[in-house]
Amino acid sequence: MENERLLKIESGINFRELGGYTTPSGQTVKFHKVLRTASLGHLSANDLTYLDDYGVRYDIDFRSRDEQQQIPDRVPPQAEYLFDPVFGVDLTQASKFDKQDEANTPKQPDHDIEGMDEIPLNGYEKMLETYRDLINLDSAKTAYRRFFDKLLENDQDNHSVLFHCTAGKDRTGIGSVFLLTALGVDRATIIQDYLLTNQTSKSFIDGQLQKAQASQVAPAMLDSIRALLSVSTDYLQAADEAVQLQAGTWANYLRTELKVTPDQIHDLKRIYLI
Repeated sequence: MENERLLKIESGINFRELGGYTTPSGQTVKFHKVLRTASLGHLSANDLTYLDDYGVRYDIDFRSRDEQQQIPDRVPPQAEYLFDPVFGVDLTQASKFDKQDEANTPKQPDHDIEGMDEIPLNGYEKMLETYRDLINLDSAKTAYRRFFDKLLENDQDNHSVLFHCTAGKDRTGIGSVFLLTALGVDRATIIQDYLLTNQTSKSFIDGQLQKAQASQVAPAMLDSIRALLSVSTDYLQAADEAVQLQAGTWANYLRTELKVTPDQIHDLKRIYLI
């Protein structure tokens, strides 16, 4: 695992840098410019100071209104907050597992996962459908266009854009694919960054699965929970197929569906690459 990408966050998972990735042209994504994370709702005071010192000046929240209201972001002191919902509701099911309170108090001693009766049994199929929606839905296209608008505003040295959803893996993962594609990072590296979530969130995923096992859920439910909590090349392939149907390539999708112009691509490379 690329430990240097992980931020030193006390009360959050999957907080990591996109800096350091290289392009075939020999350029490198700058550090302290763009971060992908999971929920900011549980951050400690130390975490907020850390992110402020790190340079976070934009907090882009891809979650639905319900997710935002249930667990509001704890926004770093100097950051501008942008509510930018990709979906009208949480199609990823990630909010079912985001139940830690803001004070970071211990879990209740019972083993049940709150909302277990709402977790679908067909998690794998649900995720494939969700990834198609990430590409096809107008709400997603609108949100990712706003995302690029903020990325283009972030032109001051050592000022960072932080973007997130609840688990930092699906809505955030596709956001990373879009950005790294725009910057010219090669496909193998983009997939590597996407799959890194399975390592950076491993302790959380394992903990949720252990709780489910302790509750003696059926094997099919356990498989569904695992599918909902992790990322897979199968999910990304579903997005690939949707992109191919709409635009042929991810680069063309940026231009035709998200309306990112060649001049804006040039500006993004100027801002985020060295």
